[in-house]
Amino acid sequence: MEKDLKQQKTNIIKIALFGPESTGKTTLAKQLADYYETEWVPEFARDYLQEKWEENKHICVADDMMPIAYGQTALENEKLASANKYLFCDTNLMVTKVFSEMYYGFCDPLLNEAALKHEYDLFFLTDIDVPWEKDDIRDTPEGRETVFSVFKQTLIDTKKPFITLSGDKETRLAKATGIIHDLTLAKENDFSSNDFVQIYNRGISFETILKQLKSFKKGIAKSNLIRPATINDGILNLSENEFHQKALFFDQEKDKFKIKKFVPASGAATRMYKFLIAFLNDFDIEKETINAYINRKNDKELAIFIVGMEKFPFFETVDKKLREIYPEFESLERDYKNYYFIKLLLSPDYFNSANKPKAVLPFHQYDTHIANPIEEHLNECVHYASSKNVSNLHFTVSEIHQNLFEIAVDEIKGKIEKPSGIKIDIGYSYQSKRTDSITLDGKNKLVKDKDDNLIFRPGGHGALIENLNNLDADVIFIKNIDNVIQNHIDQITLYKKALAGILVEMQQKVFEYLRLIDQEKIKEDNIKEILLFLENGFNVEMTADFNKFTFENKISKLKELLDRPTRVCGMVKNEGEPGGGPFWVMNKKGIKSLQIVETSQVDLEDKKQERILAEATHFNPVDLVCGIKNYKNEKFDLLQYVDQKAGFIVEKSVEGKSVKNYELPGLWNGSMANWLTVFVAVPLITFNPVKTVNDLLKAAHQPQ
Repeated sequence: MEKDLKQQKTNIIKIALFGPESTGKTTLAKQLADYYETEWVPEFARDYLQEKWEENKHICVADDMMPIAYGQTALENEKLASANKYLFCDTNLMVTKVFSEMYYGFCDPLLNEAALKHEYDLFFLTDIDVPWEKDDIRDTPEGRETVFSVFKQTLIDTKKPFITLSGDKETRLAKATGIIHDLTLAKENDFSSNDFVQIYNRGISFETILKQLKSFKKGIAKSNLIRPATINDGILNLSENEFHQKALFFDQEKDKFKIKKFVPASGAATRMYKFLIAFLNDFDIEKETINAYINRKNDKELAIFIVGMEKFPFFETVDKKLREIYPEFESLERDYKNYYFIKLLLSPDYFNSANKPKAVLPFHQYDTHIANPIEEHLNECVHYASSKNVSNLHFTVSEIHQNLFEIAVDEIKGKIEKPSGIKIDIGYSYQSKRTDSITLDGKNKLVKDKDDNLIFRPGGHGALIENLNNLDADVIFIKNIDNVIQNHIDQITLYKKALAGILVEMQQKVFEYLRLIDQEKIKEDNIKEILLFLENGFNVEMTADFNKFTFENKISKLKELLDRPTRVCGMVKNEGEPGGGPFWVMNKKGIKSLQIVETSQVDLEDKKQERILAEATHFNPVDLVCGIKNYKNEKFDLLQYVDQKAGFIVEKSVEGKSVKNYELPGLWNGSMANWLTVFVAVPLITFNPVKTVNDLLKAAHQPQ
């Protein structure tokens, strides 16, 4: 036998089966070779050791390792010559290396070097969840977990691209072929095996990555604005009395429903303190006064923060800690006091405010205590989001922050439940990593970190449509974590209940029509009635060719339009807040609809579009009430109603370099584009977000 451990070069995709004895490697290698009509490489050691055993009952010894290595390499090179696109290796030199180290305590340097050098496009690590099968040359089934751990750690230590395969042989084959399909796509698009494994481990299909790449290269189609939605032209305007009537109607109906409040609360509060972080990074108290810094940077936010410092709900707590740390604090100059206050507020060793979620930060100073947004949301929940004395509240959180939420909930939950007589059930979910986006530079090249790993970023709040889709409720209130106010709970309750009352009222009519359609009781007059209802109730404008449809096709079209999830969205007067607003939009098929549109979705180079955007009278405060079940009380699949073309390309920064990421269609933008929609004008008091810490100085967040 020629003593050569060198692999032949090839463009064939090579898959190595890797794992302990009796874990299904041979079975899978044969299955894959049959599936792809190509070659597989048997385990050379099996025949070699079986022959030793049959000749004189000799078992494997250390001196057998190199002959096995040479034989395995030769066999692989031989099979490679006749392989078709793929080659599946039942074993490889890395397996020989592991066994040598485990059983004999060392590995021949030549074997070790070759094992590390041998390249495979992917390793399938075969799990130990299959039965042990005894034969003459296998060891014992004892200690399989330990041996498996050694194999896995070897792949990790040697930085080999691997995916673990578990399940029975049919499950493994199906999983393996799916992976190989995606791996092939990745290779064809110049992704490395390590890139592919990183993508796979996040649960992202490679087709999704290809769609992201296409979006980066072609760009995202902008919305085609027709005109702003205004009062009585897309936005329903109710009198105070009508709001009370709708709220009363909801109170009368609510016990028929399971009600839930959904609060997007993922991520840390970094942006809330952005200007303070910039100040600490750029300010040297030994060389400059704070006033000089403010003038140099024209930093009005910092000036407001310092002037209003004593009005913040966290002031006394931070001030007290400062005096503990600096016994001479009172004698310090004003600049030093302010500088140390800001430093302590953001310090990871103390308050760490910028790295905590907004939900647990001190927002409101009451006579008896300081309340955070979690407390305010729980309090709101029992006022308007309950039925049969139960209130369900669901937070989307970052996994690293869930414990902070749970602690905050435990501290306050009982204090709200007892006086209200309402039990609060809390649920949590995470934004799925499979909705993350890869990062590209200005030339559409992949951006990686110093360890040559892909950089992923969350896909935006549009990813939360999956979280919403997993909820089981009839009526769902949606409100952002930072949109809470101090006091005025009765007014907030009135408008939230009124929106819910409109939702229930509209759904009842929709369901009535759909049942009539199912019962085949629709007449020509009913069609006119439904058309009028769709137009007046949901601002749905029928296409001009509808009247040319047959009676049956008209019924089919009406059912398609009616049988969708429903949302009622509060809209406030536009006072210059950044974000989206309500507009009439036309799609590529010429169909007009009401949509919430973000500024980034508008082509600002188009003067007409820019003018329409500027004419907007109202703003989206993310104040929604949703119905996600149909007339048969079945959940809609909300993912079927997303406008997949309504994503965003966002500019970010990595180590000072400009990069771009793809964000999914926004939760209340493209993700709900194909819902039945009602826009309702609500008072500004319902919208008081805390985007920067200085917003806590506004009247809505201050004691009365």
